[in-house]
Parts: sequence; structure tokens; C-alpha cells
Amino acid sequence: MQAVVLGGGGLTGRCAVRDLAAGGRFDSVVAADLDVGLAEAAARAAGPRASSRGLDVRDRSALVALLRGSSVVVNAVQYGFNLAVMEAALEARVPYLDFGGLFHMTRRQLALDGAFRAASLLAIPGLGQVPGVSNVLAMEASRDLDSVDSLVIRDGWRDLTRGGPEIAFTWSPSTFLDEMVMPALVFEEGEYREHPPMSGSEEYEFAEPVGRTRVYRTLHSEPATLPDSLRAKGLRHCEWKEGGPGIEVLRTMALLGLGSDQPLDVRGQSVVPKEFTLALLKREQLLGVPPGVDLTDWEVLDIEVRGSKGGDPVVRHALARFPPRPDWHLTATEYAVGVAGAIGAELIVSGEIRGSGVIPPERCVPAAPFRAALARRGIETAIVPPENPFPPAPRR
Repeated sequence: MQAVVLGGGGLTGRCAVRDLAAGGRFDSVVAADLDVGLAEAAARAAGPRASSRGLDVRDRSALVALLRGSSVVVNAVQYGFNLAVMEAALEARVPYLDFGGLFHMTRRQLALDGAFRAASLLAIPGLGQVPGVSNVLAMEASRDLDSVDSLVIRDGWRDLTRGGPEIAFTWSPSTFLDEMVMPALVFEEGEYREHPPMSGSEEYEFAEPVGRTRVYRTLHSEPATLPDSLRAKGLRHCEWKEGGPGIEVLRTMALLGLGSDQPLDVRGQSVVPKEFTLALLKREQLLGVPPGVDLTDWEVLDIEVRGSKGGDPVVRHALARFPPRPDWHLTATEYAVGVAGAIGAELIVSGEIRGSGVIPPERCVPAAPFRAALARRGIETAIVPPENPFPPAPRR
């Protein structure tokens, strides 16, 4: 049984490779990446079950050839390639999952539902940390309610590292820069409305060790699927907010155009700002944990659910606390995204995730085994009315 991780040398892909290889469910785990050196490093760290492969996902024939005969593909490449990878998985007849499509790509991916149904094949868009864990917990917290009026999904992080860098990217900088400039889409009064990026700021008390953190509206994938998934319960409001050290720096970088795809002439040379930014970050060793640094960061997800049960109003919180994995040299985000995708892959091949078509995680991932697998990896989750098991209790 073989799993393929595309982008397997990247920040989150290498974690998925290592977790899948350690789990024992798969005989072979392939780390495929455009950067062969990164793929080789990921495979070495993962052990004898893992192997590396140089691959450009834009090469359709090579991609299909690699996927054919595999049991599942985990797509950890930049979200702009999600459709191309899905179509290759469909041609190769391999179940698919990815880590998110930043709302608009996710909506486009859902349009492939008919083709995947016709092939009796499953594709899950957004089965990582956020989206992913967030979707599953939001649905689980809503399951016993008669109605759900509102979901507000907040995510905060804090870096407790001593002597670490002032700034480091633990998630795709390209995606982060897009979030900083693209309008945030909020589901309000039963329809989507645009809000300025980084608007709606508020101070929020997350569970320790994150604590009080300023969060902002940004574009994200959860509101792309949860309103439809909870339509029968009358959901009228769904929004995403995030914040933590470095987010204002990201906003400044985005406003300066450092995430632009539009070429710029510099002394007769055509330079793409986003490509320059990525190259600079790699040179300065700001992608992931720098060598020699034991990074201690934490991330907390807090989903506020408002609805009713038996005629009475209900307010509850679905929570997750994400630790770093220093022995794997992984930050909280890298670890959470990678293992969530690996758990999803294992649940697909075990038959615990079933179905065909393009199905968001809240509709197909069984919460009990998913949360149990997260717990085995040190990721705590809880659904609490109203006490917070990760003190102090959240408050507005």
C-alpha cells in the first residue's frame, strides 16, 4: 500500500511524509517535490518506508504515472495547483486530499463533484489543520443542536522561543500574503459579503499558552463549505479570524507588493515579486525552523457556536490546542497540518472515511476516530459548554 505526498519536501508535506511512514499503515510513502533535495531530506528523516521523487505537478503525464496504483495522494503543494492535481488523481483513479484552497479554489474544486462521483472516487478539499480540524470540530459541536445560528472561527498563535528569529514563516508565505490583500468573505444573513482584509479586529482570550491576542478577518476556506453543510440547521453567520506575532508584518509585506505575481522590470531584468520574496526567505533561512533553533510556538483554535436545543439558546466552544514537535524540528502549524492530512489518508485507506465525490471534511470525516488520532499525536480537542479545559476560559 503506497501513499504519495506531493510537495513532500515542503513545510507541511515533510511532516505528512514522516507521520505516514511512522504509522505503519503504508508499506511505501513517496515524498515528491519540485526541489529534489528537499524531497530527499524528507524521505531520509522519515525512515526506510519513505522514498523521494523529483516532480513538477505541472507535468500531467508524469504526475498521473506517479499516482497510478497508489492508495491515496496527499496534496501539499501551493493551493493554486489544486485543480490540476485533482484532475490527475481522477485520471489515475486515486483518492485525494489537500490542505485548503483559500475559499475561491475550494469552491472551484467542489465543481468536480460529479466527475468524482461518476468515477466512484473520493476527494476531500481542505483536510489539514485550518481548514480541516476546524471543519470537523465545528460540525461535531453542532451535531446535537436543533438550530445553528452562528459560527465564529478564531485562530491565534504565540511564539515562546528564546533566542529565535524575529520572523519566520511556518506556512506557505504565498498563501499568507494572499490572505493579507484579498477581501475576506463572511457568510452574513444567509449570503456572502466581502469585507476588507484584516478588518473586524478584536482582542480575544485564547486558551493558554496563547492568551490574549488580536485577531482579524482574512480570507479562508471554512466559510466556503460550512454554510452549505449546516444549511438544514439554519446557519446564518460564518466567519474566520486569525492573529498572532508577525501578522502585521505580513500585511505590510503584502501592501508593498511582495506577494504580487505581476513581473517587474529591474534594470532590464524581469522579476516576479513573489518569486523574489520566496527566494529571499529561503536564503535567509526564514522558511520553517532555522537550523540550530528549538522553536517553541503554540496555536489555539477556538470555534464559537451559537444555536438552540430544545427551545433554549446554546453557546459552546469547540477547541483545539496545537503544540510544536521539536524532535521533528517542526513548528505547531507545520506539525498540525501535516499530521491532520496523514490521519485523513489513514482513515481513507482503512475505510473509516467513506463516500465518493468532492466532499468537504465536515461531511465525511468521522469525528471520534479523527480526534482520537489527533490526541495520540499530542493535539488536544474539546467541545465545552461553557468551561474551557485549557485555562483560562475564553471570553469576548
